Amino acid sequence: MTKRLIKNGQCLIDGRLQVRDILIENDQIKMIGEHLNEPADQIINAQGLFVSPGLVDVHVHLREPGQTDKETVKTGSLAAAHGGYTTIAAMPNVLPTPDTPARMRDMLALNKRDGAVHILQYATITTDRGGDEIVDMAALKDAGAFAFSNDGNGVQTAGTMYQAMKQAAQLNMAVVAHAEDDSLTYGGVMHEGAVSQQLGLPGIPSVSETAQVARDVALAAATGVHYHVCHVSSAATVQVIRAAKAAGVNVTCEVSPHHLLLSDQNIITDNAMLKMNPPLGSETDRQALISGLLDGTIDMIATDHAPHTDAEKAQSMLKAPFGITGSETAFEMLYTRFVADGKFSLAQLINWMAVKPAQIFNVEAGSLRVNNTADLALFDLTTPHTISRDEFLSKGHNSPFIGEQVMGQTVRTIVDGQDAFVSQPVI
Repeated sequence: MTKRLIKNGQCLIDGRLQVRDILIENDQIKMIGEHLNEPADQIINAQGLFVSPGLVDVHVHLREPGQTDKETVKTGSLAAAHGGYTTIAAMPNVLPTPDTPARMRDMLALNKRDGAVHILQYATITTDRGGDEIVDMAALKDAGAFAFSNDGNGVQTAGTMYQAMKQAAQLNMAVVAHAEDDSLTYGGVMHEGAVSQQLGLPGIPSVSETAQVARDVALAAATGVHYHVCHVSSAATVQVIRAAKAAGVNVTCEVSPHHLLLSDQNIITDNAMLKMNPPLGSETDRQALISGLLDGTIDMIATDHAPHTDAEKAQSMLKAPFGITGSETAFEMLYTRFVADGKFSLAQLINWMAVKPAQIFNVEAGSLRVNNTADLALFDLTTPHTISRDEFLSKGHNSPFIGEQVMGQTVRTIVDGQDAFVSQPVI
């Protein structure tokens, strides 16, 4: 039996920071209290550090198999650990897609073998994430699928989504949607508006997202499925989800850090580091997303970590792929811009990044309690730190936040009682 004692860490107790010690035995939290003096094989001095439940990210792209030049299960999960995440959910837009039980079992085996954190695995809604042939949802659930998503693509046919929702509801499984009507995107590369016109770049109207969410909440109401909307980006979409929740529809949603932190006003040149899907909206959209978080319309924050190669992102927005990395910068950027500035409380941020994702998706994570699995993260909330690409453990460096000075750097991440990430110098 291995015992580790975390001493003098600041934990959120009843919404405020209080000093506590935490005793870990093997992979479980055994005691949380003041001035613990239990014998231990290792004592970790967490003086001045925030000890948080491990963060939970329900939306990452690990790129393996098929695109290992961008990321692997190993590098992507190490990046998550670097960001303080102990549980992540991997989207199925890999090659081949996990759309059969055999492929799902292969993915789960790979995730378990190479993962530095707990990895939940999405299955697709339709075969190969396209068309109208719905996968064998029951068999994929039995094989270990976490939920169903065609992320990267919207389900274009309403009848297909309706039938998929009916099946998923019978299985008590979530349908997790990338909402995008392809007939409304017009080959755009950024949000359609004054900035896209100034830059001479083709725009994507935000109604491409909102129209499909409006369709889907009607289908969700008819089927009773748990419908979860990925990366909400527009004020109009927030309004649709708010109304659906008020009407009793079983809908939840997430927002990405970059949509909270940036708007199209930040795009002053043709810069592919700021190209993501859905695109950065207007400042009005950004403020609506913040308001949606604060009033409970938006349930959680998920990174949509989407690594690409340096060469791909060195191109014009016209040719570069959509997506930015997020696992390693999410907490520190959000803490610095919102908590340190007094807009959010630390308890709110942890609720959105750990507690709510675990609760909504019924995952055993997101809280520090005796007898829970020892998944936690230690953050330095006071020492300024400059984000550097050299510190990234992801293969992807496609982040607009490189060079930002932040607080909230991850010092240590513990998964199943063992170190998944430790910064230097080791404390």
